[in-house]
Amino acid sequence: MEKLQNIRIAVDAIVFGYKNNGLYALLIEQKFGSADKYWALPGGLVQNDESLSDAVIRELHEETNVQLTFMEQLYTFGDDIHRDSRNRVISVAYYALVDASNLEIKADTDAERVQWFKIDEIPPLAFDHNLILEKGIERLKAKLTYEPIGFDLLPEEFLFSDLENLYCTILEKEIDRRNFRKKILSYGILEETEKFSPIKTGRPAKLFKFNKLKYNELINKGFHFEIKFA
Repeated sequence: MEKLQNIRIAVDAIVFGYKNNGLYALLIEQKFGSADKYWALPGGLVQNDESLSDAVIRELHEETNVQLTFMEQLYTFGDDIHRDSRNRVISVAYYALVDASNLEIKADTDAERVQWFKIDEIPPLAFDHNLILEKGIERLKAKLTYEPIGFDLLPEEFLFSDLENLYCTILEKEIDRRNFRKKILSYGILEETEKFSPIKTGRPAKLFKFNKLKYNELINKGFHFEIKFA
């Protein structure tokens, strides 16, 4: 007699944040984990009556207090049938982008702590979460060059230099700042505000805003966002 499947479906979320000129990922410290791998990506099992996206939103809110503004399905992980020693678990991974400067994180449910980790300082993670994170970084780097998702990592109003530094940091490449500025402004998707940076020394710089409505209008007309690096 054929055995019934006993496979569980989970969701895991990579939450990227950008602060102090660095790319960060949000991790939780599990209350229950192996001695050397307590840290993990936020996530958990999907309930019988919810969709995958609803499960991600719920788990993130329960474990980290994060409310999402951008979320996209990344990849499904399940080829390693022993990725979770407790049960056969297939994980559907998502990645999200947030403004880390305007986010109140708080651990709850099965999370002992929640903390931002710089990408190059990620500890060994539970399950296959290091692999999931690597996939997420690859996707972020690629998508940053053909969709303006970088604005989701910045405050609503930002310095143009912050946008330049974000691209340099995440893509790990130097840019021609003059040409970068010229190209971005030529798209017409940035608004120059009447506000200035609150710096105490030097010449104040104007703040900019991303005009998402204008971007969507351009997309409907066949516009293609593209940032290339030599």
